Amino acid sequence: MEIRHYKFNRITLDPAKCFGKPCIRGLRMPVASVLNYLSSGMTVDDILKEWPELEKEDIYQALGYAAWVMEERVVPLEAVATK
Repeated sequence: MEIRHYKFNRITLDPAKCFGKPCIRGLRMPVASVLNYLSSGMTVDDILKEWPELEKEDIYQALGYAAWVMEERVVPLEAVATK
């Protein structure tokens, strides 16, 4: 069963796809992948050329979703950095 958040209608969660990770519009494109592409230097246009099934709003909503998740869950950096 696919679940959508009311605020992020392009982000879906489905236990049968991508191990239940948040994806773009039910596609097998995890939000984390979009974030990794952006952090590696790809532009929004680069991503859209590589994956034409995506739309610009998908990428912006992936960023918004990631920001929202970070507001809800915080991992102390010092705990990670010292290991």
